[in-house]
Amino acid sequence: MMKKNEQKWIMHLSKMAEASSQVDSALYTHYDVKRGLRDINGKGVLAGLTQIGEVQAHPEGDESGPGHLIYRGMDVEDIVAGFLPEGRPGYEETCYLLLGGELPTRQELVDFSELLGTYRDLPHYFVHDSLLALSSRDMMNAMAQSILSLYTLDSKADDVSLPNVMRQCLRLIAIYPLLAAYSYQASSYRHAGKSLVIHTPPPDLSTAENFLHMLRNDSHYTPLEAQLLDLALVLHAEHGGGNNSTFTTHVVTSSLTDTYSAIAAAMGSLKGPRHGGANAKVVGMFEEIKSEVKDWSSDGQVGDFLVKLLRKEAFDRSGLIYGIGHAVYSTSDPRTEILRGQVKKLAVEKGMEEEMDLYLRVEKLAPEIIGHERKMYKGVSANVDFYSGFLYRMLKIPKELFTPIFAIARIAGWSAHRIEELANGGKIIRPAYKAVTPRRAYVPLSKR
Repeated sequence: MMKKNEQKWIMHLSKMAEASSQVDSALYTHYDVKRGLRDINGKGVLAGLTQIGEVQAHPEGDESGPGHLIYRGMDVEDIVAGFLPEGRPGYEETCYLLLGGELPTRQELVDFSELLGTYRDLPHYFVHDSLLALSSRDMMNAMAQSILSLYTLDSKADDVSLPNVMRQCLRLIAIYPLLAAYSYQASSYRHAGKSLVIHTPPPDLSTAENFLHMLRNDSHYTPLEAQLLDLALVLHAEHGGGNNSTFTTHVVTSSLTDTYSAIAAAMGSLKGPRHGGANAKVVGMFEEIKSEVKDWSSDGQVGDFLVKLLRKEAFDRSGLIYGIGHAVYSTSDPRTEILRGQVKKLAVEKGMEEEMDLYLRVEKLAPEIIGHERKMYKGVSANVDFYSGFLYRMLKIPKELFTPIFAIARIAGWSAHRIEELANGGKIIRPAYKAVTPRRAYVPLSKR
């Protein structure tokens, strides 16, 4: 029960805090402060150097060229072209590359995958006491809580030597699919009244296969389903050092805190709807498009609805067409270019070609409509969230797990960046803030 006058004081102090916290936007220009660590064109301020990942808006010297995503100096398109035609999973190979800086030999890949398999387990009491007993309606919070709980099971939790941190990171990479799947099963059981089904992960399955095995009650999945989830994990595994959750990993790691605290902090960042939740918004937006647009094949009808979105007359009234546009990529998002054709294959397998055509139509129309409505001259294109949400829906993955899947992939990049921060022995990251409050004299209590 709320204490006497509690709500009154909360509202009173909230209004005072808001009034005294707002900074005049003109002061940012006056002091040349880059809000959000970005310049006026949206380009990020250089805050560090990395050898792990690179995000290129376009090739150097060609502003009309396609975007590129680079892992350890290798174009992600080339990495995907290496494993996808062979019909083998690529996420484990990608993890090895991001962590170690080199591609594994065939035997190294086998040994590395086996090592992850041996790490892919949790004590029964941990599953019961942490995941089941303390279930949460929010999967990201549930996973972060479990990550912090793992600290108590590690006798060398605070050891920040590189071999020990590598051990911790490998274990986290291995068990992330368990944390996500078990957290969802526990929440469904405790909060939705569904049956509790906990599958043990076979050590010989890939990360993607194990996730589908643990998520589905019958453990059944097709080879194409596993292949496309694996591809999504590869494309989400890393995105340079400047994205919010990876930068968080660098910042927190620079204080020399433990691995579990650093990764839990990154989880808190990724949970934010400005970072990790966009693909669920895309799916929700398309549900409204499908219900409001009578003829999905009509450019005119679909275009009219997109205008309504931009004018804050439809969906969540945010004025956004979710999945279109990116902070860096303008001409094209390389992850979208890779994912689009593969998602189309699954749409054929699932008999959802008509919906796939609707996605293609929105992707074609949205940039021109945004340019006209917003008077924008910088190009916009579909980002990876545009198709990943559709992919997850075809895989019958609940929306509550869309962002956790992002985390299952990105734990590889976070781990590599944590190790990079420690290996370089840098100072604690501490940017400056300019105080703009006028100096005032203290007034004695008797005179207020």
